[in-house]
Amino acid sequence: MGEQHHVKFPQEVIDEYSALGVDLVAMFSAGHLGTRMGVQIIEASTDRVVGTMPVEGNTQPYGLLHGGASAVLAETLGSVGAMLHGGSSKIAVGVDLNCTHHRAAASGLVTGVATPLHRGRSTATYEIAISDEDGKRVCSARLTCMLRDVNNGDGQQVRAGH
Repeated sequence: MGEQHHVKFPQEVIDEYSALGVDLVAMFSAGHLGTRMGVQIIEASTDRVVGTMPVEGNTQPYGLLHGGASAVLAETLGSVGAMLHGGSSKIAVGVDLNCTHHRAAASGLVTGVATPLHRGRSTATYEIAISDEDGKRVCSARLTCMLRDVNNGDGQQVRAGH
């Protein structure tokens, strides 16, 4: 958990953010929570975001994957897709997350795949399918993010959550 790896981004996205002096790997990481949970983003584009998370360390008292852990993975992957869709002039802020848990996972890695359902000017919605190592669906999630302008109109930059 917590080891560094490199996410595959489309070259035009790398170029766009590099011109602004932004480190994409840091910007699109799972943050401190995701790092503690072992979330790893493997692939990222507006069309598909893929990430993994270990079951171990993310369980409820019965030793099964915690539903909240699935929610963290889902929101992380959907948010990355929404941020990429919004581009460098927008930030993505999650406004709705829905998770349906289908089956338990007790070991190994789960893999989430986020794909867009809607990509608009002010919102983006992603469906996230989380599966176990046998390819069996563990959780289906849907995340909607509001896309806010980086500048608030006064020339001031908006930070996530503000």
